[in-house]
Amino acid sequence: MGTIFLVRHGQAAFGTDDYDRLTATGVEQARHLGEYFARREMRIDGVLMGSLTRHRQTAEALTSALRIHAPQLLDDAAPEVFPALNEYDPRAVIEAHTGQALQPDEAAEARDPTVVRQHFRLLREALIAWAEAKTEPVGMPTFAKFQRGAMAVVEGARERFHQGVVVLVTSGGPIGAIVAATLESPPRVAVELNLRIRNASVSEFGGSAKRHHLVTFNTVAHLDSVPHLVTYA
Repeated sequence: MGTIFLVRHGQAAFGTDDYDRLTATGVEQARHLGEYFARREMRIDGVLMGSLTRHRQTAEALTSALRIHAPQLLDDAAPEVFPALNEYDPRAVIEAHTGQALQPDEAAEARDPTVVRQHFRLLREALIAWAEAKTEPVGMPTFAKFQRGAMAVVEGARERFHQGVVVLVTSGGPIGAIVAATLESPPRVAVELNLRIRNASVSEFGGSAKRHHLVTFNTVAHLDSVPHLVTYA
């Protein structure tokens, strides 16, 4: 029996001109997860991640903490990069849905709470349209292809580490897509799951080389002692 941990990246710099980087809070979230794995004496046999900066920084903070507190639980192999674990392009998804280019104050950089809420309501609608093949965002695959790519990484990890533990550092979109596919749920469910995934959360799968099943979803037990670090963006 093997274990796959899907880890969403730590808090990214939402509301700035460069979302693809961790905030100080995001680094702390990932560090706490590494310490949590150390306390549980969880031997990590492999780390896979997307190619985004926030994925790399999350993996670095997590593995650095693990090496400090329990170096015997992690080998020296560098994390492997799989672009199929990257997030969708929210701007492209929204523009395909509305047929209009996003203005700066309508994009993710906006800081006003009302604008942010409006942004996420629109994003949800746009994601559902993409997931149900009603739109074709520029420069992006279909949702079905996006989902298959993410699932292929999980299936490959399942086969390689079917008697060990592997950590996949990714984003909310791929996690929602993977969980929905595993549960044989419709595409709309992947969107709803995606929008509820917390930063540095863990979704656990167990299984063999041939199949896997969901054990837990979106847990943040490593942040129980620091609840102020629980974030979503």
